[in-house]
Amino acid sequence: MSARILVVDDIETNRRLLEARLSAEYFDVVQASSGPECLEKAVETVPDLILLDVMMPGMDGFETCKRLKADPATRHIPVVMVTALDQREDRVKGLEAGADEFLTKPVNDVALFARVRSLLRLKEVLDELRLRQEGALASEDSEADLDGPATVIVAAGDEQAAERLAAKLPREFAGRPMADPAGVVKAARAGAELVLIDISNAKFDALRVCARLRADSATRNTPIICVVEGDTPQEMVRALDLGVSDVVNRPVDPGELAARLRTQLKRKRYAEQLRDRLEESLEMAVIDPLTGLYNRRYMASRLRQAVDAWEASAERVSVILFDIDHFKRINDSWGHQAGDEVLRAVTARMGKQLRALDIAGRYGGEEFMVLLSGAAGREASEAAERVRAAIAREPFVMVSAGVTVEVTISAGVAEILHGDTPERLIARADAALYQAKAAGRNQVVVAQKKAA
Repeated sequence: MSARILVVDDIETNRRLLEARLSAEYFDVVQASSGPECLEKAVETVPDLILLDVMMPGMDGFETCKRLKADPATRHIPVVMVTALDQREDRVKGLEAGADEFLTKPVNDVALFARVRSLLRLKEVLDELRLRQEGALASEDSEADLDGPATVIVAAGDEQAAERLAAKLPREFAGRPMADPAGVVKAARAGAELVLIDISNAKFDALRVCARLRADSATRNTPIICVVEGDTPQEMVRALDLGVSDVVNRPVDPGELAARLRTQLKRKRYAEQLRDRLEESLEMAVIDPLTGLYNRRYMASRLRQAVDAWEASAERVSVILFDIDHFKRINDSWGHQAGDEVLRAVTARMGKQLRALDIAGRYGGEEFMVLLSGAAGREASEAAERVRAAIAREPFVMVSAGVTVEVTISAGVAEILHGDTPERLIARADAALYQAKAAGRNQVVVAQKKAA
């Protein structure tokens, strides 16, 4: 995995040593010798990860990290503090400042590169989410909200060990102690926000549980924090390579655990925020906001796909164009709000008469299009007649105007023929719709089986 890493240390020898180790693993290395230079280089070079010394003159690593995380341009860059400080207060202070990891010198290369790879994988996912929905909403870069309770599954080799570990959770986290591997997976699938699992106990294969959680689509994005023995870096590396989110060494310090849990929760909720916005922006691109049907652009795309499938496999395709009769009269008599009510009501009745695999869209102001894959003209005509009859069967109530009104709909049906393009197929359906309108409306006309 190649990436750009910014190494920050006031001692040149330390920077050179880290650069040599990172370059040997094919990382692109950028250097900075102070906190202010780090802030400048972070914006200028956009690194994928920052290795940050703590003990620097002027602006120390804690303050530098806080400023990095406060700047929207750099807050999503993972920060690993690499320092000679080894007190638990320093570790907690670094994590609370926003660091993703706090490593004490001398740093084990295996542990360092496992942590770097893990953080880079995570950043790659978040970057992809941000890129896909970039510009969808103005508030895209806002921080995820941490308010509200968070449920944590606390798994260990036995109930007593799980309960002792759960007792170390901060107050805003509700722990669920568990010792059954199958129960852990089931509970995580039910919607827990985080999983804290002790992999140092040989009573059950905790790493297998982690692997199952990562392989399951329902729990793939659930943060997992593993408790490991401090003198077994191989265990930590295996856990990180399996995709766990973070590790904490035994004996577990409550302050450090709280900082790591809060970081993971914030990151998870931010990722969910991005996914929700992406889904919303994608939906806005293809859905008509008034009726909830697909819009004209999406329908044109699906029609092209259907015509291509017809050319490849000769699977039948038919199209229906519906048009509400005398719709202008409704708008002129009772206003556009009443017209909108009719459009929504027609959509609801139409949906009840179509198959689940039929694709319906709003094609124009009061015009609708239905794409029926695998349906011949006769079957499409029957579907159109069901819709027509359902619309005409009883009047529509317009709440805004306080009246009921009789509404009818006309339809043109066309089945794909050899030589048809999407445009020709639509033109034949449109011609049939015109015939239905000219013949008195409230009827279905099937296009002649002759390509235009």
